[in-house]
This record gives sequence, structure tokens and C-alpha cells, in this order.
Amino acid sequence: MENPIHEFKDLFEQLGLPSDKASITSFIDSHRPLPHDIKLAEAPFWNASQAGFLREELLEDADWAEIVDRLDVALRTT
Repeated sequence: MENPIHEFKDLFEQLGLPSDKASITSFIDSHRPLPHDIKLAEAPFWNASQAGFLREELLEDADWAEIVDRLDVALRTT
């Protein structure tokens, strides 16, 4: 199994969010659980640019897609 290309730290930097471990944990804890009927990119806590990036990366199955999927799972887990 290959290591992911990107880590949460990289994704949070790309999204313009604080990317240290404590900030990532705090962000996930404060925004979960994301209801299953809301797509990740449609969550109300993203700005338009962040939502567009998430949507595009998943649609294109780009190299960011795996870590975006991992964030989606993390936000839905209680």
C-alpha cells in the first residue's frame, strides 16, 4: 500500500487553514459530526474558494482526492 501523496497538514494549508496538529484536531472536533445528507464541499463552514477546491478535487479524482476523502470520514465520525 502506497503512502498518501498529501497529509491533513498539506490539505489544511491548501485550504488556508491553520495546519498544526492541534488546530486540525480542533477543526475536526468542532465541525463534526457532519450529517450524511450534506456533501463535504457543501458544508456551511467552508468559504466559496474552499468548497470549490474540495468539489473539484473529488470530481477530478485528483491527487488530493484521497486526503479529501479522509477528511470527509473524519468529519462524519463521532
